[in-house]
Amino acid sequence: MENNMKFFIITIILSLFPANLVLGQAGNLDISRFGGKPNTDIAKAIVSAFTQACAATTPSKIVIPAGKYIMGSVDVKGPCKAPIELQVDGTISAPTDATTLKGVEYWFKISHVNSFTLSGVGVFDGLGPSAWKQNDCTKNKDCKMLCMNFGFHFLNDSTIRDVTSKDSKNFHVNVLECGNVTFDGFKIIAPAESPNTDGIHIGRSNGVKILNTNIGTGDDCISIGDGTSNVVVQNVNCGPGHGISVGSLGRYENEEPVEGLLVKNCTLKNTDNGVRIKTWPSDLGATVTDMNFEDITMINVSNPIIVDQEYCPWNQCTKEKPSKIKISKVSFKNIKGTSGTKEGMSLICSKGVPCEEVQIADVDLTFNGAETSAKCANVKPIITGKAPVCAA
Repeated sequence: MENNMKFFIITIILSLFPANLVLGQAGNLDISRFGGKPNTDIAKAIVSAFTQACAATTPSKIVIPAGKYIMGSVDVKGPCKAPIELQVDGTISAPTDATTLKGVEYWFKISHVNSFTLSGVGVFDGLGPSAWKQNDCTKNKDCKMLCMNFGFHFLNDSTIRDVTSKDSKNFHVNVLECGNVTFDGFKIIAPAESPNTDGIHIGRSNGVKILNTNIGTGDDCISIGDGTSNVVVQNVNCGPGHGISVGSLGRYENEEPVEGLLVKNCTLKNTDNGVRIKTWPSDLGATVTDMNFEDITMINVSNPIIVDQEYCPWNQCTKEKPSKIKISKVSFKNIKGTSGTKEGMSLICSKGVPCEEVQIADVDLTFNGAETSAKCANVKPIITGKAPVCAA
């Protein structure tokens, strides 16, 4: 009789709680379960769903179905107990009134999570045009930074797949202190005139891959910041934009080395620059090494190949001191197509620390049907096959 009573009590207790909570399982979590409805702000619903998924001991998926949604800023963080996937198939728009974002740096930020996946055919629309006119960074070096679409910080073994970032107010994506993060089939859309809308910026991260991705924006399609290593950029289309860049470096103290970059099988079309390494003229030092650019097609790219160690946009510095960023082991191989200017290659290295071990192989760029020229300073490139002739 006593055993039967215990069983009866346990049965009643279990009936009061969903089985998935009792077992520590979240499973598929449709956003509607947390009050997330089309044409409403789903920020709180996403945070609630993530909180439940993060506590689960088995893998879970948060689903935002097709439809139109609004989202205020979201900032979620781990650590979590099991892998989490956020599948977005709807179109999510930032608030029309940017002040409701309350000056946050990121519209959607996720940090300190292992095995996170962002997937789906959805669109994150930052409604940038309403904010771009507020950007005065070309005139003011202390300008107020607008909100970025995504902040991926301290993520490991994670994937961002297929979703679209549209019209961010500032950078589309900032990757910081991450390990083994892959972007695959990701899309970035913004017009050429959108200011400071870098596509994917990577800083202090290791093992980031950007694959099969289309980026059109108003600044660098991809930019590599200090402390970054072992990055692969492959099968990426860039344009419009400012190209694929390492740097800028040498502007801030205590910058860490950049090493290990492969840019391969990429196409750049109608961009201001192609592939480049840029450092500020200053007495702040670091190193850039093992940079490899190969099998790249340029289509009407204004400055296809650049090393610029006198980078000084908007005259915000002087060139009295040469850059102390040491650049070595750089290769440009099998780069073909058309330049938008006569000068197809510009290698302007630092007179303080000249570039070393620079290889140029099979570079075939034309301007209006004629071969392009090249300018070189403080570097003695090793040239094999066809390449523009260096002039001082």
